[in-house]
Order: sequence, then C-alpha cells, then structure tokens
Amino acid sequence: MKKANINLIVNGKEYKITVEPDERLLDTLRDRLHLTGVKEGCSIGECGACTVILDGKAVNSCMVYSFQIDGSEVLTVEGLETNGKLDPLQEAFIDHQAVQCGFCTPGMLMSAKALLKENPYPERTEIKTAIEGNLCRCTGYQQIVEAIESVVKNKD
Repeated sequence: MKKANINLIVNGKEYKITVEPDERLLDTLRDRLHLTGVKEGCSIGECGACTVILDGKAVNSCMVYSFQIDGSEVLTVEGLETNGKLDPLQEAFIDHQAVQCGFCTPGMLMSAKALLKENPYPERTEIKTAIEGNLCRCTGYQQIVEAIESVVKNKD
C-alpha cells in the first residue's frame, strides 16, 4: 500500500494530510498535529492512555490506522475546553483530586466524555464499565468515578 491522502476534522479544525500506510492515528495526532494530550502507553490497546473520540465513539488511537479515518471527526482532550473554559469533566477531575501523575487523565476524560454524550445520566456501574479500558496507577478509580458522577448530578 502507498501513502494516502485523508481529510479529517480534529477538534473542529479541518485537515488534509498525506499519511503512511502504517501510520497510526496516535502518531498523526501527536507527531503531525502536536496534540500531545494523546498519550502512548502500551501500544496494544490495553491501557487507554491514547483514547480519543472518533465519530462519536471512544477508541484507542494506537489501534486505528490514519488511512482508515478519511472523512472522520476526532475529538482529543485539547478539544474539550471552549473559549478558555475547561469542560465540566475537567473541572470535576480537579475538584475531586482525580489527577495525580496525569498520564491516564486524557484517556479517562475522553472515555467519560463519550459515555456522557451517549448517556447523559449513567449509573455508577455504567461509568465503571465506560472507563474499564483505561488503566490508572496513581489515584485509584474512586476519585475518577466520583468526578464523573458529580458531572451527572450537576446537570439537574
């Protein structure tokens, strides 16, 4: 396979890029678009550090080839803030001390954002299921789940 020309929208901005056949979405986002909130952890889709929202669904960007996403829309953690204001999920993570080293935080936020987009009022078990593909080695999951729950409760 040879290089491919793709069109995509990332965080609301349109891009036309030529990608290598083995170039992962993770690499396109980090290396070409300089969106370093997307982290490379395991490179095999197990840790969730590279989670982004692709066409409305949370995906591990290390498992998607860039040529596959021609015409798609991608949201990264950098796209959560609006006009300099943090997303309510970002605020909740800060308020609930759900951030320690921060390596898993972007992926956790994107998994939570995808969940809340699909289901604005999830139960605790649904929250846990939505983030089960994201590994955290620092904070423990309690503060993360509580942060997400607080966003749900504050919608009322």
